[in-house]
Amino acid sequence: MRMLRHRMVDGEMPDTSGAQQSLPLQAYTVIQELKQQKFALQSEQKEQRRRTKTSEQITSAIIANLPVGMMFVAPNGLVRQANAAARRILGFASPMGMSVAQIFGEAKAFPEDGNEIKVTDAFTNALHGNPHSDVFETWYATPSGEERSLQITLIPVQVPGGEILGLASVIADNGEAAALRQAQVIRAEESAELALKVRTSVSTIREWAEQLKAEGNGRTRGLADDISAEAANLENVLGQFLAGNEKAKGAHA
Repeated sequence: MRMLRHRMVDGEMPDTSGAQQSLPLQAYTVIQELKQQKFALQSEQKEQRRRTKTSEQITSAIIANLPVGMMFVAPNGLVRQANAAARRILGFASPMGMSVAQIFGEAKAFPEDGNEIKVTDAFTNALHGNPHSDVFETWYATPSGEERSLQITLIPVQVPGGEILGLASVIADNGEAAALRQAQVIRAEESAELALKVRTSVSTIREWAEQLKAEGNGRTRGLADDISAEAANLENVLGQFLAGNEKAKGAHA
């Protein structure tokens, strides 16, 4: 187009050859290709946003259903996210927007190295990249006054450049864990007692089957032999269950 404009200014008639006539067609083709590229880019961006949203929804669902407390603390010390378990353990209906100091107050942290510090200081140090300890225990009082023994793990969330975006804190109630272990032991004992009763009954059935084999006719002996074999298999299964149950009880102890 610039070339044609210069020719007209210079008094030259534009060339109406086939090459000049093809210019509008070439421009149209380029415009259509650009439109197609723009459409493809928009579609790709839309799909990327959809995948990102789906990933965020999956992550949120996993965090929300974790059996342990999960709380995210921003660099300014404010809680930005807390799952249902964290809310239950800490005793707050919604700790979002609260500071670590408002939640834990003067509670003391007892790290594995034995150097006692305040819980708020442990969070502050971790947010500044100088964690005193990644794991510590603390005695915590809920807003209703209920005391709980907690184990807290601090996990810094960083970008590749090293900047800390916040802390993911995993909160476990030691009392709940102890109660769960006790319940598991009780269930194991009840299962073992029931298995012993069943094993006794199976042994009795097997003895009856052996008597039928000795006293019955050919058809009765065949049935009694099948019953005896099945009873022996069941006794073996129950024996394995009881052995595994005792091993599990020893591990919990």
